[in-house]
Amino acid sequence: MSTRIKHTIIATAGLFVAFGLTGCEKEAPKTLTYQADIKSILDQHCVECHKEGAEGTQKSGLLLDTYAATMRGTRFGPVVIPGQSINSTLYRLISGQADPSLRMPHDKAPLPDETINKIKDWIDQGAKEQ
Repeated sequence: MSTRIKHTIIATAGLFVAFGLTGCEKEAPKTLTYQADIKSILDQHCVECHKEGAEGTQKSGLLLDTYAATMRGTRFGPVVIPGQSINSTLYRLISGQADPSLRMPHDKAPLPDETINKIKDWIDQGAKEQ
């Protein structure tokens, strides 16, 4: 085989590899917001007990019916620390990383992993409202 043919084959193979790798770039994660992604989760799974006058709010002082209330936290401090899910009480309680007897939602099935991960990602992305 001539040198010219070898170089053509090598160059062609290199192009296939280069074009093939461009499709392997990781897609940037979707930016999550309270209004678009998190409010409906809290409304469905948390607000029943964490709204004005409800048992969860009476015990902890935690309201989860608005963004401002969620970010305000409890009388013991914030439950969401933007950028730090591992230090956020909300994430630790729903993921079971806190005391298992405190896992939320209380006396109900744990949230699906996909839902927990969405809340984790929202917190890690800065817990933006919109």
